[in-house]
Amino acid sequence: MAFGGGRRLVVLGFGAIGAGLFVYEAYGTGAYAPPVVVDVRAELVHGLLADDGRFALNIARPDRVDVATIGPIMPVDSTAQPERVVEAIADADEFASALPSVAFYQRPGPASPGQLLAEGLRRRLRPEPLIVYCAENHRSAAKLLSSAVLDAVPGDERETVSARVRFVDTVIGKMSGVISDPAERDDLGLSSITSALSGAFLVEAFDRILVSRIGDGLHPGMPALREVGDLAPFEDAKLLGHNATHALAGFFGASLGLTLMSELTEVPGVMGFLRAAFIDESGATLRRRWAGADELFTQAGYAAFADDLLERMVNPWLADTVERAARDPRRKLGWDDRLIGLVRLGLAEGVPTPRYALGVAAGLDLLRAGGAPGSDEALLRLIWPAGADPAEVRAVLAVVAEGRVWADRWTVGGFAALGP
Repeated sequence: MAFGGGRRLVVLGFGAIGAGLFVYEAYGTGAYAPPVVVDVRAELVHGLLADDGRFALNIARPDRVDVATIGPIMPVDSTAQPERVVEAIADADEFASALPSVAFYQRPGPASPGQLLAEGLRRRLRPEPLIVYCAENHRSAAKLLSSAVLDAVPGDERETVSARVRFVDTVIGKMSGVISDPAERDDLGLSSITSALSGAFLVEAFDRILVSRIGDGLHPGMPALREVGDLAPFEDAKLLGHNATHALAGFFGASLGLTLMSELTEVPGVMGFLRAAFIDESGATLRRRWAGADELFTQAGYAAFADDLLERMVNPWLADTVERAARDPRRKLGWDDRLIGLVRLGLAEGVPTPRYALGVAAGLDLLRAGGAPGSDEALLRLIWPAGADPAEVRAVLAVVAEGRVWADRWTVGGFAALGP
């Protein structure tokens, strides 16, 4: 297709999701004008402009990598040209925020996302609200971005501005990344983003993205974005199923000294172990928590979800690295994050989660390998919030202790020592 339509899109953050989801899906509809793509990296904007706003996207399929050339887009450096960004927001149909984290919403300076959106909405003359997709992989992203915007609006204008925008949460199960090393890019046979930019976008072909219902007769312009009335069950499936199992696999890969996630398929027993964790622990927990919410939360539905994701996680064409899957174990062992979050929900629902507790032990070992001293309990108490319920903390630590027993058995006898 092409950018030959009239629907207007602004994308803030030109990474793998900004490029490989929002811009790519808009391009495929033929209904959009060239999107305004906003970033603070001047070299990225200049590299896109040097190729007349066209870029390459590498798409990993089960049996190959395809390359799509997308464009033209309209790149803008928000640090150098904040006024141009504000004008684009004021006139847009949809806005996608695809930043590294929600912490960027209120960054200081004129390029602050909250400030840019606030000013664009203050100037908005179009009668329909702006749809804002919050794609930062956080359960409260829409609420946090809304707060950042309203904080930047004078008090007497907040009601008017609120009526001009609809903040939308997202559940993005699309695995993607940027290959920044030119040697790795060439080894994988990937096309660079542009002739002047050495990095490469590599995204999987998966395109079933969930968003919260917008309302007011508004709907996404991209068919890949599917509205659901209650996003909470699917957020749990993403964090406590997809993300938890990906971290579990990454910690195993790091412990085994592997480089690529696809190498896990060569380790006897590991894929069966991951599947048992995904279905018997994550699946059993979430099926109890969300019974009746969707076909996903049935035994057959969750097994299909798990099998699909496990196959995608180790797709050799995606070239997902163990380093990426296992990075930042401190965050992934957080009280509300994927592994401990599942252990806590398992306790609440009466479902044992020893395999994910083993993953907690493996993550703690990675922290120690990075120089963090202390026992399992001491390290976790440093990571967890001081206000966590003491009785729940003790219960979670007991599950982690069971996971440590499993970890010791695994170290001695491999996955065969853990049983079916």
